[in-house]
Amino acid sequence: MNKANPDKESVLADHSSTKPDTGRKVKVFALIVSVTLIIGFLVVRHMKSVYQIDLADAAFKEASAPPAVDVITVQNAPTSFSLTLPGETAAWYESTIYSRVDGYVANWKVDIGDHVKKGQVLATIETPDLDARLMAAMAKVKASQAVVVARQADADFAKTTYARWKDSPKGVVSEQERDAKKAGYDYAVAHLNQAKAQVGLDQAVVDQYSALTQFKQVVAPYTGTITERHIDIGNLVSSANTTPLYRMVKDDPIRVVVFVPQSAAGDIKLGSTVRIEPGNGQDREFTGKISRTANSISPQTRTLRVEADIANPDHSLVPGMYVNVNFQVPTEGLVEVPAAALVFRSGGPEVCSVGKDGRITFRKVTIGRDNGNIVELASGISKGETVALNISNQIIDGDAVDAHEIGEIPADGHKAEK
Repeated sequence: MNKANPDKESVLADHSSTKPDTGRKVKVFALIVSVTLIIGFLVVRHMKSVYQIDLADAAFKEASAPPAVDVITVQNAPTSFSLTLPGETAAWYESTIYSRVDGYVANWKVDIGDHVKKGQVLATIETPDLDARLMAAMAKVKASQAVVVARQADADFAKTTYARWKDSPKGVVSEQERDAKKAGYDYAVAHLNQAKAQVGLDQAVVDQYSALTQFKQVVAPYTGTITERHIDIGNLVSSANTTPLYRMVKDDPIRVVVFVPQSAAGDIKLGSTVRIEPGNGQDREFTGKISRTANSISPQTRTLRVEADIANPDHSLVPGMYVNVNFQVPTEGLVEVPAAALVFRSGGPEVCSVGKDGRITFRKVTIGRDNGNIVELASGISKGETVALNISNQIIDGDAVDAHEIGEIPADGHKAEK
């Protein structure tokens, strides 16, 4: 037991000797961490303060700087510009063919899409009623001719009788008998003339029916293309124009109809060349001449009807197609600016001129022609001056701006930087 007690005391002595050192280490570590956190907080706070100061300076500089605007130099308009408008093709001739006689279709010889020549037989019509009427009329002519022969014999006999009585000596026959023979002769001549007139009337009926029989064959009135067929074998047809047989067109040359806006109507000249693009997958272009205009503006659409004639020997263009028609319209030596340069106010259209000192001046202008993305100006601005685009409504006359010159604005409206 005496040996065990000394060992226990030695262990307790060693444990009590290490406890003060551990506490000091913990305190030192906590102090270091606290100092580190304080330093980090001060550094972060300083950096945030510097950032806020820099941000405020930048905001002040940006607010005080003049606004940036895109500008372009005013140029003269070209001597002509291309005006493309939608148009439609139309046939040179377009006809609906009807029957001139009553009957039924014996046969038809052409179908839709066929190209036919003038006078070519399209169909044949059987006309039994017309044939019967023609035969009856011809028989009536023969009967009338027989009557003429009889009337001629009567007239000849009356003539000779009157001649004998006329030349008889006075006292042999009375004047009354002589006058009666003369009246008989005149009566016979009148009946003869009546019979001859009836022959003429009957022959006219024959000629009429004979002329109608020529329409038993339906022929093409001109060289063209069959676009519709409405008959088949055995169909009844009428001369009352109630049964269309065919529809045909002449498409060489072909017309192109386009409606030109009033703003460009004055520049359309007869004989000017136009280019036609079918727009149906054909990789080709047709050219023609302006042949006629309506010479009046439609009050409904404010457009001018213009027609151009296009040669179409291969029938590539067909009636009813939508096409793009390109005109070369002359200009009047005006200046042009992008439409984005215009500002519309109560006093009328204006542009923002940018001086060499970078300050804005609003200038009233007169629009000569509006070509969509590009506008020609008749007055208010000159070639070489600089105008601003898409100006903000917060900018007023005399404000300074930071001008950035850009290149030309193409027709699609997208600007190209210089």
